[in-house]
Amino acid sequence: MDGLKWISSFPGNVAAGVPRASAVLILNDHDTGYPFACLESSIISATRTAASAALAADWLSRGRERPARVGFFGVGLIARYIHTFLAGTGWSFDEIGVHDLSAGHAAGFRGYLEQSGTVGRITVHDRAEQLIRSSDLVVFATVAGQPHVTNLTWFGHDPLVLHVSLRDLAPEILLASANFVDDIDHCLKAGTSPHLAEQLTGNRDFLSGTLDDVMAGRVTVPAGRPVVFSPFGLGVLDLAVGKYVYDEVARSGELHVIDGFFHELRRYG
Repeated sequence: MDGLKWISSFPGNVAAGVPRASAVLILNDHDTGYPFACLESSIISATRTAASAALAADWLSRGRERPARVGFFGVGLIARYIHTFLAGTGWSFDEIGVHDLSAGHAAGFRGYLEQSGTVGRITVHDRAEQLIRSSDLVVFATVAGQPHVTNLTWFGHDPLVLHVSLRDLAPEILLASANFVDDIDHCLKAGTSPHLAEQLTGNRDFLSGTLDDVMAGRVTVPAGRPVVFSPFGLGVLDLAVGKYVYDEVARSGELHVIDGFFHELRRYG
């Protein structure tokens, strides 16, 4: 199977009450190249992002005390899906911290947590420092375009950080941490925090490895430092999830087929 993920991210949408991202996924036949499915893909993308984050939280916390306090920095759709996937894969937390530049969004996320049956104590933090210092697992899911968290001392308790939005952390924080990515070449571009760290040092020595390296046993997660996972997000995973969705819908008999979509299928008319 081949395909194309087309995602449109407009952070300004949030202020207008519209979701930040919209997306379309096209699945193509591998042998002919003909498209056979067009899917709304913002939820597929959010699902892939959340699944990847939950997987990283599991593997990167092995060999150390499992985080009991989680903090969500930025509380949009992605944060909600990450929480859903953490809860769905057996995570539970004594404390859940919430921080967002919008008090309304923070209150909305707190309402979601309460409605989801969360048993841990929920705290909305006014300051980023409070959230980070009080969390063993920190989830960054913002729309930041450049680093805004610069104080390394906030991470003195060596938390596990899911740096999903990629541009929140100053490169100096990454250089003092153990860093894992989903794909090195994908992640170190477009002004991400790891890309800035590479530009600052002139090398990639600050990277400890990929999530695949950890899962395959080629790399162990070091102790005594913050651990940061920075996933750029692999489109091929969206294709895999999209194909799974297509197969499930086809199996249920609910596939919507557009007859006559291809105008000319005979070479000479």
